[in-house]
Amino acid sequence: MLELKNITFNAEDEGQSIGIVRDVSLTVEDNKFVVITGPNGGGKSTLAKMVAGIIKNTSGQIFFDGEDITEKSITERARMGIGFAFQQPVRFKGMTVLDILRIAAGRTFSVSEACDYLSEVGLCAKDYIDREINASLSGGELKRIEIATVLARDVKLALFDEPEAGIDLWSFNNLIRIFENMRKDRRGRSIIVISHQERILNIADEIVVIADGKIAKQGSRDIILPEITGTENATNICHKMV
Repeated sequence: MLELKNITFNAEDEGQSIGIVRDVSLTVEDNKFVVITGPNGGGKSTLAKMVAGIIKNTSGQIFFDGEDITEKSITERARMGIGFAFQQPVRFKGMTVLDILRIAAGRTFSVSEACDYLSEVGLCAKDYIDREINASLSGGELKRIEIATVLARDVKLALFDEPEAGIDLWSFNNLIRIFENMRKDRRGRSIIVISHQERILNIADEIVVIADGKIAKQGSRDIILPEITGTENATNICHKMV
């Protein structure tokens, strides 16, 4: 379980302190699929990066599985089972897909096992296992490979920062199917996705709306989605879209 208690993050701008995230308290129960949404610049990605340990919160506490991880590094949090997928996946010249999967898992496993992870994200293993993580891969391919690394790590908490950014419609449709499968087969992991996309919101167990650095709305998908889309039958509409 993830618990945020009165989390604040202030950024310095020309000598002034600006509140990006302001006194946010949030609990994400085990085995939940949570989508955090809201206006651009509201603090969503900053919040996710604080959970992962990429940036340090100015005040407040972060607990994971009952342990205070506020002062723990990104490496320590990763070892505890927190995984983070960037909005723009990193390219690694000279490193193959097999290499990155093994590094993510922290162990050496067979090509067959690596192929299983690639298959889970809809990639033909024989076409990708020896490919370099470089400019020859499209944005959609990189996103799916990054998700495969999260699966290979078998994390307890998976964080995805706007996974739909920079990919085409075909890749987005595949992304939706991957998240739907992850939701059905969570294997005890919790999933947090930062997203504006209604089709991703429709997969959520819970939706958190963050605006101006604070939680504006929070609750089950069936309650929050109609409120933020402005229609009583938003859930039915979304099911027809999928």
